[in-house]
Amino acid sequence: MAIFQAFRALRPVPDKAEAVAALPYDVVTREEAKEIGDQNPDSFLHVDRAEMDLPADTDLYDQKVYDRARENLINMEKNGILVQDGAPCYYIYELTRKGKTQTGLVGCCSIDDYMNGVVKKHELTREDKEQDRIRHVDVCDANTGPIFLACRYPAELLTLMEEWKNAHTPVYDFTSDDEITHRVWIVDEEEKIRTIHSLFGGISSIYIADGHHRAASAVKVGQKRRAEHPDYTGKEEFNFFLSVVFPYDQLTILPYHRIVKDIKGMEPKAFIGSMKFNFELMAMPGFPCKPVEKHCFGLYVDGEWFHLKAYPDIYAGKDSVGQLDVSILQDKVLGPVLGISDPRTDERIRFMGGNHRLKDLAAAADETGGAAFAMYPTSMEELMTIADEDKLMPPKSTWFEPKLRSGLFIHKLSD
Repeated sequence: MAIFQAFRALRPVPDKAEAVAALPYDVVTREEAKEIGDQNPDSFLHVDRAEMDLPADTDLYDQKVYDRARENLINMEKNGILVQDGAPCYYIYELTRKGKTQTGLVGCCSIDDYMNGVVKKHELTREDKEQDRIRHVDVCDANTGPIFLACRYPAELLTLMEEWKNAHTPVYDFTSDDEITHRVWIVDEEEKIRTIHSLFGGISSIYIADGHHRAASAVKVGQKRRAEHPDYTGKEEFNFFLSVVFPYDQLTILPYHRIVKDIKGMEPKAFIGSMKFNFELMAMPGFPCKPVEKHCFGLYVDGEWFHLKAYPDIYAGKDSVGQLDVSILQDKVLGPVLGISDPRTDERIRFMGGNHRLKDLAAAADETGGAAFAMYPTSMEELMTIADEDKLMPPKSTWFEPKLRSGLFIHKLSD
């Protein structure tokens, strides 16, 4: 059963929270981070993307980048921008986007739960990306970005959180530039802390929604610290990693669209015609095609949109992974028609999150004379089923929105 414990967060003073809060490091490019950092000296990107404060030709994995991240984090605390709570707490984190709200609890998961499968994953990780975050966490001596998790919340826990919100004033309450409202409450009563810990102890599975590389890296740093301290008790902070756990049915998964740079030398009519073997094909003249149900796709090529609907016999009898729309597209189009056998490494394919408009997909395809595929979103139920079966999704299967902000909660490993 799950271990989810309170911790002493290092976090912004209230009047600095909005300035500090930053998008996750991996959804911001180096150039975007530099622009944000130049305009905002308090942005947490100075920690998560510390290369912005170094010469432009500095390699992203240079030791200087990690040393500057640690220096910037220490200075934010020295300068009173970040302050650590005196006693372990839980934190309620509420995000509202386009009228829809999701409310989760911030605490720390156990690295043992990750290793023994209580915290479940559904994606592979890349070694280079893991090594980057391992070094970042280890040098900073802190988890600087929360892992985005989900589970089936017991009703008592939902009630406790709602009653706490209604009875207390949030410590943070601001709306970011992308029109997402962030509110945070501190749960600091010992009785409530014990209750939350106990209720999580009755939860059998917690699922990684977003942050597989951060989770894997945090666990490996914990293992490294255990090796360095063979007398560890299991209670040290390095045995835990920063997490936000949401009720799974409050989350919004957007589609993760595919754009290919070319159609492998085919004439557009021939490429479109190749779809007829596996899909019902319908031209959609004059407007973009947004799929409205599972097993349907929007195809854009040569200035035109088409609606594709997979024939049932191509996915009937497939396992939970094979029935995913991203799998169907890979198995019937990207691989056999376009020759993209490994979408993780093939430079002919790129991915665009569902927060973009369909006309952005079309524009990206037009730049190179390629094609775009508008996807229908994967569901949380599909994600959890695949994780429960110890299977893995294809890359870029889910895009969660809104994105959690980094910098609102930092978990020190040497507390």
